[in-house]
Amino acid sequence: MTPVILLAAEKESAEVTDWAARIGWVVGLGLFVALVYWLMREGWKWRGTLQSDLPELPGAPESPAAARLTMSGRYHGSTTAGQWLDRIVAHGLGTRSRVELTLTDAGLDVVRPGATDFFVPAGQLREARLDKGIAGKVLTEGGLLVVTWEHGDKLIDSGFRSDRAAEHNEWVETLNDMINKTETEGAR
Repeated sequence: MTPVILLAAEKESAEVTDWAARIGWVVGLGLFVALVYWLMREGWKWRGTLQSDLPELPGAPESPAAARLTMSGRYHGSTTAGQWLDRIVAHGLGTRSRVELTLTDAGLDVVRPGATDFFVPAGQLREARLDKGIAGKVLTEGGLLVVTWEHGDKLIDSGFRSDRAAEHNEWVETLNDMINKTETEGAR
C-alpha cells in the first residue's frame, strides 16, 4: 500500500457533538429565558398594583344613542396623559387588542374582543389629537389617534389606530368639536 492510503486509513474522524455540553447549554438558556419572562410578568403585576387606586372602568349605557362615528382598528394602550411612556396596566388598559370604537352623544364606547371593554362619558373627554407614539408603539407622524380623558382624578391618553388611517382626521375634528360644545354648555 502506498503511504497516502495508509495515512488516510489510520485517521479517525473527530467526535462531532458533545451532547452533554449541548444539552447543558440548551437547558441553561431555557432557564434564563424563563427567568426573564417571569421577571417581566412580575413587573407588569407590580405596575398594576401601583395603579390600583384607579377606579373601575365605566361600562356602556344600556340604551346606546345614535352613533356619530364608528371605527375598526387596534387599541395600542393607555398612558398617563402627557407621559407617552408611562403605560397604565390596571383594569386591562395595558392590553393591546382589536377595537371597535363608537362615538355617540353620550360618549366613546370602546369594545375590545378578548379584553376589557370600557366607556368614556362625553363629560370626561378632554382632547383628541394625532400623534406618532404611545408606550410600546411608534408609528409615522399622525399615525395614531390619541384620546385624552379623565378617569377618577387622573388624565389618561388612549391610543387607537384605524384600519383606514384617513378616518383619524375626522375623529379628531368631531371629538374636539364635541368636547368644546360640552365645555361651553357646562360654563353657562
